[in-house]
Amino acid sequence: MSTGQTVARATLIVMIMLALSRVLGLGREAAIAHQFGATHVTDAYYVAYTIPNIFYAVAGIALATVIVPIFTEYVTQGRRDEAWRLCSLVTNALIVFTAGAAVFGMLLAPSIVGILGAGFAPETFRLSVQLTIMMLPSIIFFSLAGLFMGILNANQVFGLPAFGSAAMNIVIIFGALFLGNYYGVYGLAAGVLGGAATMALIQVPVLRRVGFRYSPELNLRHPEVKRVLYLMLPLTLGLSVNQVYLMIDWVLASGLAEGSIAALNYANKLIQLPQSLFVLAVSTAIFPTLSRHITEGHPAEMARTLGRGIKVVFLLTVPAVVGIVLLREPIVTLLFQRGAFDVRATEMTAVALLFFAVGLVGHCLVMLVSRGFFAVQDMKTPVYVTIGTLAVKLLASIVLVGPLAHAGLALGTSITALLNTVLLVWLLQRRFPGLISADMLRFCGGVLAAAGVMGIAVYGVDLLLARLLAATGFGLLLRVAIDISAGAIVYFVAGILMRLDELINIVHYGRRMVNGWYCGFRVRG
Repeated sequence: MSTGQTVARATLIVMIMLALSRVLGLGREAAIAHQFGATHVTDAYYVAYTIPNIFYAVAGIALATVIVPIFTEYVTQGRRDEAWRLCSLVTNALIVFTAGAAVFGMLLAPSIVGILGAGFAPETFRLSVQLTIMMLPSIIFFSLAGLFMGILNANQVFGLPAFGSAAMNIVIIFGALFLGNYYGVYGLAAGVLGGAATMALIQVPVLRRVGFRYSPELNLRHPEVKRVLYLMLPLTLGLSVNQVYLMIDWVLASGLAEGSIAALNYANKLIQLPQSLFVLAVSTAIFPTLSRHITEGHPAEMARTLGRGIKVVFLLTVPAVVGIVLLREPIVTLLFQRGAFDVRATEMTAVALLFFAVGLVGHCLVMLVSRGFFAVQDMKTPVYVTIGTLAVKLLASIVLVGPLAHAGLALGTSITALLNTVLLVWLLQRRFPGLISADMLRFCGGVLAAAGVMGIAVYGVDLLLARLLAATGFGLLLRVAIDISAGAIVYFVAGILMRLDELINIVHYGRRMVNGWYCGFRVRG
C-alpha cells in the first residue's frame, strides 16, 4: 500500500471513530444541559473539570505526540525491544507523577477554584471545590490514555485509540442522566472519573497484541526517560498556554451574567466538532508518516505530505465555518434547548459560537502545522509562538469583554488562533521552502469560492424552510438536516467544477475503496 493510501485509510478510520466520539460528545453536552441547564451548578462543574481537562489536553496529547517520533526512530533502527522497555519506563514514571499531582491538586482545590472562579458566589465556590476534589484522580487515566494512544498510533493502530473518547462520553452520559438523578452533579463527576478510566483501560488489550509487555521497572534517571521528559517539557508548556486561554475566559466570564461560562463551554464543544472530526483525524493519521519520512532522511517528501494535509484540512474546515455561521441558532436550539436549557441559554451559546467560528480555520491549521515541527522533534518553535501570542489573547479578551460580554472572549480566542497559524506557517515555510506553493494558494482560492456559493445556497434554503417547517422538534431536525445536505451537495459540485485536486483525490480513493469492498463481497459470496 502506498504512503498516500496508508494515510488515507488511517484518516478514514480515525474520522469514523471521531465522528462517533463527537456525536456522543454532543450527546454528553446535551445530557448535561438537559439535567443541569446553564446555571451556577454547571458553572461550578466546568470550572472543576478544567484541571482534569488540562491534563488530558496537555499531558495526554504531549505524550501521544512525543512518543510517536521516538518509537518510530527505535523501530527504524531495529531496536523494537528497547522501544517497548522505554514504554514501560515512561508508563511507570507517568503514574508516579500524575498520582502525586492529583494529591497535590486536592489539597490546593480551594485555591484553584479561587483563581478560576474568582467571581463565584459562596455556594457555587463550595460546590466547585468539592467537584474538583472528586474529579482530580482522573488525571492519572487521562495521561495514560494519551500515552497509550501515541504508542498504538506509532504501530499504525488508529481505530481503538480514537474510540477511547467515545467510550468515555458514554460513561459520562450515564453519570449525567442516571447517577445525576440520584446524586445530582456529583453523579456527573463520578461519570467523568469512570470515563477517564475506561478511555485508558480499553486500549490495554490491543497494546499487548501489538507487542507491549508491561514491566514494573521504575527508573526516573534512565537517559531515554529523561529524553522523553525533555521533549515533553516545551510541548507541555505550549499546550498549557492554550489552556491558559481557557482560564482567562473562565476568570473573566465568572464575573458576567449567570451561565456565561456554560455558554462558552457549549459553544466551544460545538466548534470542536469539525476540529476533531476532520483535523484530528488527518493529523493523527499523517503524523507517523511525517516522522518516518524525517527518520529515513526524506524532508522534501515530508513537506509534500504535510502540504497535502494542509489542503485537505482547508477543504474541510472552510465550509464548516460558513455552515456554523449561518446555522448557529437552529443548531444550538436543536441540540440543547430542552429541559433546563432555555431560550436565553440558546441565545448566549449561539453568539459565542458565531465568534468562535471566526477562528476555526486557524485552530485547525495550527493543530496540523505543529505536527511538521514535531516530526523533526522541534517542540520549541510552536511553544515560542504560542507563548508569544498569549499577550494578544489577554489584551483582546480584556478589550472585547466589555462591549461583547462572553462573546468577546470567544472572539479574542479566534484572533489569537489566526495569528498563531500565520506565524507557524511562515516559520515552517522557511524551513521547508516547498511547503506553500502557488498551486496551494490557487487551491485555497477555489475552496473559498466554492464555500461562498455554498453559503448563498444554504442561506436561501434555510429562509424557505424556516417558513415551512416547525421551529422545534422534528420540523427543526428536518430543517437542519436539509440545510446541511444541500450545502454539502452544492459545495461538492462547485469544488468538482473548480477541479479542486484534493477533493478529486478523495472521490477517487472513495471509489477505489468501495470497489474493493464490492469485489471482496462478490468473492466471498
